Amino acid sequence: MSIPYDTSRALERLGNLRHGFFGRRGGFSTGLFASLNVSESAGDKPAHVAENRAAIAGLSGFDASALVTIKQVHSTTVLQVTRRPGDVEKPEGDALVTNVPGLLLGVLTADCTPILFADAEAGVIGAAHAGWKGALGGIAEATVGVMEELGARRERIIAAIGPTISLANYEVGPEFTANLLAQHRDAENRISRPDGMREHFDLPGFVFDRLSAAGVGLVEDLGLCTYDSPKKFFSHRYATHQGIQTGRQLSVIGMV
Repeated sequence: MSIPYDTSRALERLGNLRHGFFGRRGGFSTGLFASLNVSESAGDKPAHVAENRAAIAGLSGFDASALVTIKQVHSTTVLQVTRRPGDVEKPEGDALVTNVPGLLLGVLTADCTPILFADAEAGVIGAAHAGWKGALGGIAEATVGVMEELGARRERIIAAIGPTISLANYEVGPEFTANLLAQHRDAENRISRPDGMREHFDLPGFVFDRLSAAGVGLVEDLGLCTYDSPKKFFSHRYATHQGIQTGRQLSVIGMV
């Protein structure tokens, strides 16, 4: 079975790392979850989800038990990972950081921003899930801070932004805009009103700005929109507009 995925050119240059931004193609799920759904709570068959997760781990060079995911709650909580998770362990948080080789960190998304981090010299990696709430709260900056606790230096960190809903497809309205600018007065450049329409928010652009302001050495945005490519990516907003269910895709990074 062939499983397509996207990669960061910057992270690809780091030889001891494996990473990938996976979409919805190449898996075992059927129907509305076709075919690489990795969500255990969306209503898909558990066996299909397990097969999909194992296939992604294997393609990344890890066994299924090395994959670490968490219960994402749109927070700014960053968890340090030091060992493989148990069968029933699923702590809450929205980012993972480790300096332990052999672990594959993963975050689930379906419009929110997946961010993969690495300081290869320090041997520290991270993965974060940044929805609008977590992004405004500082999940990206918090991940950098926890990486520093493990010996990383922010000027050496490479951060890659994966498939995310784009500005053109993310209508938010005036209340969201007011809340955003109350918290981040410098973020007006990430709000647009196309053709006199309601306000739209550039979530990946905002995340890019926050990472740059935090002093991250290199930030790469792959420029992939989940909403624009419903055959390639799961998109919660696209599914909502269609009145259907959808799954989640996985972004992973690990040291070998």
